[in-house]
Amino acid sequence: MSDKLEKIALTPPTHTAPPAKFSHGVKKGNILQVAGQVGFLPAVEGQEPVPAGDDLRAQTLQTLANIKSILEEGGATWEDVIMLRVYLTDPTHFAEMNDIYNEYFADLKSVPSARTTVYVGLPGDLLIEMDALAVLG
Repeated sequence: MSDKLEKIALTPPTHTAPPAKFSHGVKKGNILQVAGQVGFLPAVEGQEPVPAGDDLRAQTLQTLANIKSILEEGGATWEDVIMLRVYLTDPTHFAEMNDIYNEYFADLKSVPSARTTVYVGLPGDLLIEMDALAVLG
């Protein structure tokens, strides 16, 4: 009998299968890692992914919703998140993203997660990507 913890892939109903060999989220024991998520609207069978909008607010809120759905699929909430990484395509979006972020997490009851923000290139009209690490229990 093995005492290794099972590694479980997490794909909520709002997501399609990843475009390569990775999981949207992975849970092992009480650790849950959410892969980079972007502001695509919930999946529609047979259609290509569509961004929530062409502005930072719409894409940021959808990105957070996509992360939340993976957290919930793994039995976690924002209260369990210890690290959130934000990837922006434009440094001038930093202040606006902070305002949206602070508004979104205004009712968070626990200590806020740690956060890193970096600037990257993303395909198409995507403006933001985020990933998260949660510890349950």
